[in-house]
Amino acid sequence: MSTPAGFDELIHPPTRLGLVALLAATEWAEFGFLKESLGLSDSALSKQVSTLAEAGYAEVRKEGAGRRRRTLVMLTPQGRRAFDGHVEALRQLVARASPAAAPADPL
Repeated sequence: MSTPAGFDELIHPPTRLGLVALLAATEWAEFGFLKESLGLSDSALSKQVSTLAEAGYAEVRKEGAGRRRRTLVMLTPQGRRAFDGHVEALRQLVARASPAAAPADPL
């Protein structure tokens, strides 16, 4: 069985998929919110955000100074297209596995 068009290996790992899904639901998300929602450490989330940013899927903005400094993350238009394509590819995979999609038993 071939992988459907749109399947994105970069987005697919569960932690990254959860992160991208959260980002897809909002314009900007605070680092702290993402960290708590995903149950990740600062370093683990930072690594995932950096991976997405390097691919052009996410943008990071730092605001404020000192103790009031906050980090915001957003999904870029490229990241949105990749996420939407990946979700559609997953839907196609699931549809193939449904009983209605299975070939009739020749017995």
